[in-house]
Amino acid sequence: MRRSLVPGLGVVLVAGALLAPSNIAAAADSPDISVTAVRAHLDQLQSIANSNGGNRYTGRPGYKASADYVKAKLDAAGYTTTLQSFSTSAGTSYNVIAEWPHGDANHVVMAGSHLDSVSAGPGINDNGSGSAGVLETALAYAASGQSPKNRLRFGFWGSEELGLLGSKYYVNNLPAAERDKIELYLNFDMIASPNPGYFVYDDNPAGNGARDDLVAYFTSKNVQTEFIDVQGRSDHAAFRSLGIPTAGTFSGAEDTKTSAQAAKWGGTAGKAFDACYHRSCDTITNLDLTSLDRQIDAIGHMIWTYAQKDYSGGTPPTGANLLKNPGFESGAVDWTGTSGPITNDSGRPARTGTWKAWLQGNGRSTTENIGQPVAIPAAAAAAALSLWIRIDTAETTSSTAYDTLKVQVVDGFTATTLARYSNLNKTTSYVQKTLDLSQYKGRTVTVQFLGQEDSSLQTSFVIDDVAVTAG
Repeated sequence: MRRSLVPGLGVVLVAGALLAPSNIAAAADSPDISVTAVRAHLDQLQSIANSNGGNRYTGRPGYKASADYVKAKLDAAGYTTTLQSFSTSAGTSYNVIAEWPHGDANHVVMAGSHLDSVSAGPGINDNGSGSAGVLETALAYAASGQSPKNRLRFGFWGSEELGLLGSKYYVNNLPAAERDKIELYLNFDMIASPNPGYFVYDDNPAGNGARDDLVAYFTSKNVQTEFIDVQGRSDHAAFRSLGIPTAGTFSGAEDTKTSAQAAKWGGTAGKAFDACYHRSCDTITNLDLTSLDRQIDAIGHMIWTYAQKDYSGGTPPTGANLLKNPGFESGAVDWTGTSGPITNDSGRPARTGTWKAWLQGNGRSTTENIGQPVAIPAAAAAAALSLWIRIDTAETTSSTAYDTLKVQVVDGFTATTLARYSNLNKTTSYVQKTLDLSQYKGRTVTVQFLGQEDSSLQTSFVIDDVAVTAG
């Protein structure tokens, strides 16, 4: 993992709140990826480093030998592989790209990890662990006899430690039409830290479905998780910047494990998750095999699951609502965000049915949000978001917007406000609003409602019967 430019990693929240029911297969259907086989790959990477100056750094022989080892394994398993070369300040580097030549090539599910180490050491946890886990999962899939619905692709990135250069080079050199075929990218960077945590990426709303599937998988194994924003420090960032859904897992780097985390996960509080992070002691002895075993099984679970996910439903009929549970009558299902606003509380009426989204109305300084990812067809002539909103307030001023509701679109990592309502827009009944989404055709974005209230008098923003349509 690339060194952070700011202190710490910024754990965001404890996972598990407001998770929609998952479409993942039952845990019993998930593969058991061999930790013994993964350990054997890591032994080979250690041997490569030992024979090449003690590291596998970009531009040095140890890195090319690592790439050749991975490619040879994938070639032998029947993958179509490419050794993609590119130039860096440290010399020539390489990405290894492997594609399983079965499944719909118009719907690509991709997993990856960076293969390079820093110059100080062999990089067995960072990131031999992720690379070996992804490699063995790819080999296990090839040997499984599975018939995937979607095309599977695996990437092993060079020059991550120099600024995510390999993954950036890959996505920047893909034609736009090929980028659009990538339905999901999963990233695994450091998954066997010796004092491990179980972190799930939470930095791309477009990937919330996969994020939640990872959480649900670990939960089924009685492993608690925490969400984390890794601040663009790993290779998923290049995919995220293009609006591609991303997710991933991480076992911790230089940050210190807290007492609460040690109580939850074991290990030593007050000690780094990986005290050998970016050091010469990141060797084959710098691993927690329990973490490695759990994490590689999670990789396998996601690959087996998303290989069969139905992405080929075709273009919805003109005028069809692209949102799920648009009137909230199933509760919080299919919506993510703050727990509580989606309610059947009788204190504010729904427009239809009994459920609605009631944001704010607290009379204190709070922020609440709800959102849902939605794919807007590229072939649509136009796209629109419509909602019904009712605003009541105890604010008496007619000139100051104390409490606000923003209607936003989150595209990749950018939130754009389409409309802003406040206590100044109070109504006695529901009013319909329609907003243009045409600029997002061909993208998966998240429709989000963000309510903010000050510490004084209440304003209630009640939303119902939301629709995203394309025609």
